[in-house]
Amino acid sequence: MSVAVWSGSLVAWERELAALKGRIAPVFRRAESRQSAGAFLDGLLSGVERKTGWLLAEQAGLDRPYRMQSLLGRSHWDAQALRDRVRADVIEALGADDGVLVVDETGFLKKGEHSVGVARQYSGTAGRIDNCQIGVFLAYASRFGQALIDRRLYLPEAWANNEARRTKAGVPQEATFATKPQIACELIASALDAGAPCAWVLADALYGSDSRLRRMLERRGQPYVLAVRSNHLLRFWHEEGLEETDPETMADALESEAWATHAAGEGSKGLRLYEWARIPLSSREDRSFERWLLIRRSRREPNKRAYYFVFAPAGLSLGELAGAAGLRWTIEECFERAKDDLGLDHCEARSWHGWHRHMSLCMAALAFLARLAADLRRATWGKANERSPAAAAA
Repeated sequence: MSVAVWSGSLVAWERELAALKGRIAPVFRRAESRQSAGAFLDGLLSGVERKTGWLLAEQAGLDRPYRMQSLLGRSHWDAQALRDRVRADVIEALGADDGVLVVDETGFLKKGEHSVGVARQYSGTAGRIDNCQIGVFLAYASRFGQALIDRRLYLPEAWANNEARRTKAGVPQEATFATKPQIACELIASALDAGAPCAWVLADALYGSDSRLRRMLERRGQPYVLAVRSNHLLRFWHEEGLEETDPETMADALESEAWATHAAGEGSKGLRLYEWARIPLSSREDRSFERWLLIRRSRREPNKRAYYFVFAPAGLSLGELAGAAGLRWTIEECFERAKDDLGLDHCEARSWHGWHRHMSLCMAALAFLARLAADLRRATWGKANERSPAAAAA
């Protein structure tokens, strides 16, 4: 196999991009909108540093940004329909029975107060309370790669209950206040209903602490590994009465032999090794599933621990649970790629539909890159290693 094959330098970039534009074309009824969407994607995938209307128009050879701005604002097309096609594209390219769905939110810092949903609120991106928008996103990941497949703008109560602001920003009547875990429930359920093959649902403690999300997944028989806070209140009924405890207290009581070393995915310096343990939680009438409290701790600093609620098929090993927990980073990689390279955080639109249109187009660009990478992996894995013993023996 030549270097050009496995390095990807022979990938037919322009042909594949044309194919993507063809797949999403039915979303845009008018020819002008289809052309603008194609030019917008070209700009997102270009080396333009800021993906603003003016710079994308300049990249497309236009004198003014009207067409780019109109694509996000005045033109008629359905961002949900584009989301559906992006999701289907990702499932086709990356779908695998051992794939995972990962939910998380990310912040978009803003200077003004007119962009829909903007408020002083905590942003994990900034690591502080700041003036920003918050979007809840869903990613799909498998051994073939990862990409974002859904998004919803979080609408703070101050926005949701202010009719004047809602009207000015074009917030639809059906968009009422919903917590981030409620939004996550809807995104996950929609993806599962669309046929996304999913071995695990993964999320951080904001979502893992929400019992309604956990119950929804359990009703569907959907395994999950959801982070939870160390002080999350747990109640157990025993013959002696009610016991109240928390994950940290339960982990403190573990014996040294309860811990085993497993990798939690690969980092920049190789495999990320941690020590893991698990404690059975309340049983179910359905014996085909088990609930666990999963604990991860640093090998160098044992007091640095992370905790997870697990709902898993019966009989899975501790290593399987650890491996699933270690895949939550995949959505962070999606955010980093989409923001650094594709302008996810360069949205100038102030309206509800403008925000969702911009995010959907960025998701389409990210899905395109994910498909290229997946095709390259398949092509590389499908070729025998000419230096391997098996190849030599043949």
